[in-house]
Amino acid sequence: MRFTFFVVCAFLLISLPRLESYSEEQKIMQIHTAQSFVKTNKDVQASLHMIKQRKIQTAYQEEDWSLVWHDEFSQDALNPNHWNTEQWASEKNQELQYYHPKNVAVTDGKLQIISKKENDNGRKYTSGAIHSKDLVHFQYGKVEMRAKLPTGKGVFPAFWMMPNKEDTWLPEIDIVEMLGDEPEKVWMTQHWLDEEETLRSRSDTYVGDNFSKDYHTFGIEWTPHEIKWFIDGEEQFYSHTSVPSESMYLYINTAIGGEWPGRPDATTRFPQTFSVDYVRIYQKTEVNP
Repeated sequence: MRFTFFVVCAFLLISLPRLESYSEEQKIMQIHTAQSFVKTNKDVQASLHMIKQRKIQTAYQEEDWSLVWHDEFSQDALNPNHWNTEQWASEKNQELQYYHPKNVAVTDGKLQIISKKENDNGRKYTSGAIHSKDLVHFQYGKVEMRAKLPTGKGVFPAFWMMPNKEDTWLPEIDIVEMLGDEPEKVWMTQHWLDEEETLRSRSDTYVGDNFSKDYHTFGIEWTPHEIKWFIDGEEQFYSHTSVPSESMYLYINTAIGGEWPGRPDATTRFPQTFSVDYVRIYQKTEVNP
């Protein structure tokens, strides 16, 4: 539709100067025809956009969920009202990357977090990280991301949540993590501090398709009593222990190296891209008796 629109408009507008034998009335009519086509096409595009938004908003209506926030990455750049970008040399878990905003892009309706082998600020790798701290945070609900994950030894993509507080990492909900050299297995994890300030964790794994080859959905349902993890719409793990009871924000990143994934080796290919189609948040709809 978009290609046809540009071709027809170009033909109409280019043709106008060459129609020297046309009367003024005919030229005016030609201009009005082109303008009418432009307006009609814009109306069609607007209608298609509304249909898409309505489809998104009603996606979980039958399950009593209402869409309260979403990012479809349909703009030409990252929405600053939704996301912050990181720029620092990560000091945790002995990771090897320098996070830089230049490694975050939005193209063709997808968020792209790009990891490269290059020197920057004393690090041998660069990567991207975004988060919604102080911009988008919530307490309880359903969160879902549709994404294709990067791969390779030492490549560590993650979609997770933290409390919307300064300098606070725990409790933490890891919606999905993947070790790049095990692209058919993803991790679902919960971290918290117990009464003695000791780190505690609960986790499980799911083995399925190669998650670097195609897009899959990863999400949770979070209530005051439990957390349920979903992959491609199917429940795979749950926890009812030390469920967070505070507002949390979203974090999407790809780390390189570190204590758990290990260092990249000769088999790791760069650049690697963490491609995200959308992120959506739903709240449970109140059902009247």
